[in-house]
Amino acid sequence: MTTNERNAKTTTAGESGTEVFIPLNKLKKSPRNARKTPHSEAIIEAYAASIAAKGILQNLVVEPELDSEGAETGFYFVSIGEGRRLAQLLRVKRKHIKKTEPIRCVIDTVNDAHEISLDENITREAMHPADQFEAFRELHEERGWGAEEIAARFGTTAHVVRQRLRLGAVSPKLMQVYREEGLTLDQLMAFAITNDHVRQGQVFENLSYNRDPYVIRRELTRTHIAANDRRAIFIGAQAYMEAGGAILRDLFTEDRGGFYEDAALLDRLVIEKLQGIAEAVRQSEGWKWVDVHIDYPHANGLRRTYPQPVDLSEEDKAAYATASEAFNRLADEWDSAEELPDDVNQRFGELEAEIERIDARRDAYDPDVVSRGGVVVVLSHDGTARIERGFFRAEDEQAEPEAETQADGEGYTINDDGEIIEAGNGSDADGGSDEEADEEGKSLSDLLVRDLTAHRTLGLRLALGEQPDIALVAVTHTLAAQAFYRGAEVHCLEIRPTSVYLAGHADGIEDTAAGKALADRHAEWAADMPSNVVDLWGFIASLDHASVMALFAHCVSLTVNAVKQPWERKPRAHETADRLATAINLDMTAHWTPTVRTYLGRITKAHILDAVREAASDEAAERLSDLKKQPMAEAAEQLLAGTGWLPAVLRTQQPATFAERQDEEGPDARSPEVAELEPEATSPGAANSTLTQSSDLAEEGDSFNVAAE
Repeated sequence: MTTNERNAKTTTAGESGTEVFIPLNKLKKSPRNARKTPHSEAIIEAYAASIAAKGILQNLVVEPELDSEGAETGFYFVSIGEGRRLAQLLRVKRKHIKKTEPIRCVIDTVNDAHEISLDENITREAMHPADQFEAFRELHEERGWGAEEIAARFGTTAHVVRQRLRLGAVSPKLMQVYREEGLTLDQLMAFAITNDHVRQGQVFENLSYNRDPYVIRRELTRTHIAANDRRAIFIGAQAYMEAGGAILRDLFTEDRGGFYEDAALLDRLVIEKLQGIAEAVRQSEGWKWVDVHIDYPHANGLRRTYPQPVDLSEEDKAAYATASEAFNRLADEWDSAEELPDDVNQRFGELEAEIERIDARRDAYDPDVVSRGGVVVVLSHDGTARIERGFFRAEDEQAEPEAETQADGEGYTINDDGEIIEAGNGSDADGGSDEEADEEGKSLSDLLVRDLTAHRTLGLRLALGEQPDIALVAVTHTLAAQAFYRGAEVHCLEIRPTSVYLAGHADGIEDTAAGKALADRHAEWAADMPSNVVDLWGFIASLDHASVMALFAHCVSLTVNAVKQPWERKPRAHETADRLATAINLDMTAHWTPTVRTYLGRITKAHILDAVREAASDEAAERLSDLKKQPMAEAAEQLLAGTGWLPAVLRTQQPATFAERQDEEGPDARSPEVAELEPEATSPGAANSTLTQSSDLAEEGDSFNVAAE
């Protein structure tokens, strides 16, 4: 039928049920249409794309417009198909068709227009999403259509099509479970992160009561490496893919770059890149050896030295003075400026870099250390190379002078205590007797030496207990000898400090501001230490009291262990840690902030909302309540920033002042010092609670002593 023939059929309305072609500009929205809420722009776009690709698949149902006298006006009201009419008008606006484009319609003057409009929108059942996902996949596989082409034919975006294609590729078994409402759409989207049907089935079979989507994603990507992992950051996506690696992307959540599938390949690339950096350091600085690790090898047993202060050359001194003078002059000139010009800001940067360059020369390793020692290069938490210098292996140590051998070449014996007794020292294999030790030319027997030194030890204990200043030096010497010198048995106090490896409990803790501050403090003390441990006592004894106390405090601080392990039963130790935190007025807000990585991404949504409610407001928590886990954690991070909020385990209980205690307990209140030593019991209930707690703690061990008051 030609266009003219179609137009000719529109001259009369015809009988009800007649199919006619009516020009688009003769169609109007029916005032009796049951749909009052306008069609969305997205659905009109989808209609337009579908009509452009396939034509109008369903006739519009219309009724003639009548004037006040009941005569036909030549226009028609659209009872069914208003969305398609709007889609065609959109195509006219885009000049895809003319406004007189014939539209195939069915005239209905029998049924009530309002009723059939309502019927059209109610009496229908939408396709199950699973059927839609699989239908899109069939279009892709059978017809070879890409996401862009499918999107153009159905009026959606290519990203939405890719999501539906990914869902359509989920295991048929899981898709059937979804049809039977055994899985939610969010859970199905979590399974769609991988196309491995076997792996999907394994994870589904092993799911427990917790079927949160993030748990499913975590299990499916357990052997993968997240793109925000330090190894992935260090290598980069491009280098990884050029080496043959593949990246798995999650189309339904913000995956921050996806997941690296080949962990072994990524580790190999990291080691190779670290080796390149280490070799460059060795060649430029002259170290004897280099070693690389992804994680810092804490149990390496290596002795370490630190750079020592050196005098600057006259040239460096002059350059430092010039740069400092220029920097100070520039700072005075622009002191009141709110914003610096680009050239001035650049000059500040140049001067700062020059000053830092010369400052770095104030400490250097001895050439002998460099020629015998080595460098360890590891991967930091932020994905950068971390270079640690000044390590000595056993074979790098200088050999000690060998003891003179006996001229007579006689051998030796071993006594009952396992001690080596050289021939000719006047002792028999059994240790000898005191009488034999009196013989001329023979040393004292081991038994006598042990007896005498026991008395000397007793004397040292008695005297040292009366001289606290020397005791402080002795303890500091013992701690420092073990903190700064590996394998150095030069201390006579039986004090064995231990230091728990915190990075084994909290990934990346050594790269935090607090971790770096502690490492810097240790390095500063190490730089001042004598190279020979034999000289350590003289070094400590020569320090002023404040310096001795500072070194003592640093060494003691390295032994603190307040880590709570789930299998440990040390309630009193943790109580002491709480008291220590109160005593030093620990403020964890200076060292830790709640972020998605450190806290919010590792707790439940309920805990996130509780934190926001406590730090911000109930209204703020209510606004987040409908969000999914990841967006909620990210929004909470912004709300908690700058509030100083901390989880309960990081909070420090502030001690009540003496005045506050007097107000609460009266003039006979105990002093804070006395109260610190006695359990608080301000009421009978509190006293009972304290006794109950002590009873509970007593049951945790075989026995322990409780002092009676």
